Amino acid sequence: MTDLTQTTAARSSIMPQVLPWVIALGFLLVMPLIFTSNSALTIMNQMAMTIIFALAYNMLLGQGGMLSFGHAVYMGVGGFACVHIMNWDAFFGLIPLPVLPIFGGLFGMGLALIVGAFSTRKAGTVFAMISLGVGELIAACSVIIVVFFGGEEGISGDRTYGLPFFGIEFLRQIEVYYLVVFWLMVSAVLMYLWSRTPMGRMANAVRDNPERAEFLGYSARWVRFYSFVASGFFAGIAGGLFAINYEILTEENLNLTQSGAILLVTFLGGAGFFFGPIIGAIVFTLLQTVLSLETELWQLYVGALFVATVMFFPGGLAGLLMLHAPAAKMGRLSHLAGPYAKVLFPGIIGTLALCCLIELTFHLRHASIGDHEMVLFWTTFNTHSPVPWLLFGAIAAGGLWLAKRGAPDMAEAFHEANVMKGAA
Repeated sequence: MTDLTQTTAARSSIMPQVLPWVIALGFLLVMPLIFTSNSALTIMNQMAMTIIFALAYNMLLGQGGMLSFGHAVYMGVGGFACVHIMNWDAFFGLIPLPVLPIFGGLFGMGLALIVGAFSTRKAGTVFAMISLGVGELIAACSVIIVVFFGGEEGISGDRTYGLPFFGIEFLRQIEVYYLVVFWLMVSAVLMYLWSRTPMGRMANAVRDNPERAEFLGYSARWVRFYSFVASGFFAGIAGGLFAINYEILTEENLNLTQSGAILLVTFLGGAGFFFGPIIGAIVFTLLQTVLSLETELWQLYVGALFVATVMFFPGGLAGLLMLHAPAAKMGRLSHLAGPYAKVLFPGIIGTLALCCLIELTFHLRHASIGDHEMVLFWTTFNTHSPVPWLLFGAIAAGGLWLAKRGAPDMAEAFHEANVMKGAA
């Protein structure tokens, strides 16, 4: 009877941890049935690769407290290595394509072993500056060491030269999608398990109080080193998947812009939570791919969102969601619907109107001579007429004023929903 009770208790404790992974896998498997176009599959592939890279970066920033400004080089080197393997017919023709990301991970880990040997001696500003220097050094070498990086044109390959995997030659984008999903799930599970190991726990301890970790007998340097190497491995896997999906690597995959983008993704999602980089990668990829098709100023809006997140929600989008966990446990989320609607609805309308004013200004300054019309929300406006300026200005001012007016009531409702009854 005791054994049966223990088995039941063990199953009940495991199910809450396994269920989110099962739901995520089912969602990923169903997505191609909903979005069937090749462009949608390409966006989802990009999203999955960004998730892997962001989770790898979070092993440094969120779990180990190491701010890196050059982590894109590990993804890039892994991707370049995979492209060279694609072009090595004598070897690539003997291995199935799904195995290729492992080689990208090994090359990324190899570079991390070299750089981590001297960069992880210190954390904080010293580590950040070393990572910046190494990143810029390797990015500069990409136009010098042409034999490996291919110069400004980069290196291209062909994934179909690999050994067919159970008859699949990965000619179609849907086949590549399921390959990327496989490695996404494997990498995410392994990185999650890493965070639960003693090494992952010690990385948190070194992040919070390295002196105390040293006092307990743990080497802060070696803990940082192991986390750095593991992060380089998974970043290399993301690079290998990039090589498979796009079949070309260039200097853009190594430079500071790419490293800054993954830093933005991680902070936007929330570095303090494992699922934070996942949210950040999804939001950033959608903004980068979908919003960029609608406006040339998409980077301005992404930057404004990032600044607002850092200023008002330091925990990122994941932290914002977790603030509502107490209310959810007590069944009070419904109490927030009304106050939130009074603030978010006019706030969103006002923000969109403000964006329209920015778009009008940009069109007015940069449109060709004689081009006075532009389309906003499927409606044509004359930028030289005062009507759209007054209209969007009034909507922006009114919406933001209503949002500010309702903010105190929303804050009070949030406090009441998250405080237990009878608590002081």
